Amino acid sequence: MPHGLTGVLEEWKSLEEEYQQLQETHRLYLQKLDEFSKIQKNCSSSISSQRKRLKDMSHLMKKCSTGASEEDAKTLDEIKEKMKMWPNTFSEMETFLPSKNGLYLHLVLGNVNVTLLTKQSKFAYKDEYEKFKLCLTVLLLLFSFICYFFVSYRFLDAILNFLLVWYYCTLTIRESILITNGSRIKGWWVFHHYVSAFLSGVMLTWPDGKLYKTFRNQFLAYSLYQSFVQCLQCYYQSGCLYRLRALGERHNMDLTVEGFQSWMWKGLTFLLPFLFFGHFWQLFNGLSLLRMAQLPDCTEWQVLMCSLSFLILFMGNFFTTVAVVRQKLKSRNQKPKSL
Repeated sequence: MPHGLTGVLEEWKSLEEEYQQLQETHRLYLQKLDEFSKIQKNCSSSISSQRKRLKDMSHLMKKCSTGASEEDAKTLDEIKEKMKMWPNTFSEMETFLPSKNGLYLHLVLGNVNVTLLTKQSKFAYKDEYEKFKLCLTVLLLLFSFICYFFVSYRFLDAILNFLLVWYYCTLTIRESILITNGSRIKGWWVFHHYVSAFLSGVMLTWPDGKLYKTFRNQFLAYSLYQSFVQCLQCYYQSGCLYRLRALGERHNMDLTVEGFQSWMWKGLTFLLPFLFFGHFWQLFNGLSLLRMAQLPDCTEWQVLMCSLSFLILFMGNFFTTVAVVRQKLKSRNQKPKSL
């Protein structure tokens, strides 16, 4: 037998053995995957069952507490204290189990499971979200700077607005996935991205004309300022969150936001003047466009829509920031009393 053929046969034999091993490994993988899927279903149904029984138990305890002796009341209180922790534990468990997508994710992605199954993959996705937000904010800052100072072409403005639409739409999808995986971002900090996406979309469709040119520089200056403040926030908030997570004071899935939150008090109060200035700029934009909409030659629906969007952004941002600052001041004043 020729030497070359011997080498080929030996290589084929080795390859065939590896192929058989691969088939066996894949069969085992599918078997484990099936077992894993069954365990997930069992966990989900057990949590639903436990929640139902816990609710029934609460009603039962309310009935028992009427006319109970001092010793029985003490026992019931102990049980109540233990029961208080259970709903949070169930919610934490559910972040590692497949769940139905919310309305927005269901409309965008369908019924695809977006639950990340390990803490490492959740944190990696959150970290990638923060990097994406920072990189796009820097890009938008540079683009706004170029459009404001160097060029004055409608098609470049359209590219900027398209980038803003894509950026905010992508943020809403990523945030919905992060919420499914245990992130605690909620309320206005989520909703204002939808409003910003709508505003950018309307700006994109605004035809080039006298009214657009009148508002153009004001809008670009505002975009430039907002991107600058968001860069500051991303940089300082991420550092603050990292330290607080290391101390165990914040959740691993907490995110940076385009606003002020209670955990930012130490070292980040210097951001408040920047934020309030940005909020009042939104009010100024809204009122400027509202006056423009009342002009006799204003026939473009985009003017009124942009005005309403800016006013909604101002009210949401301003009142949310004021509420957070007020709550934080209140809690700080109460601490010495409790000591």
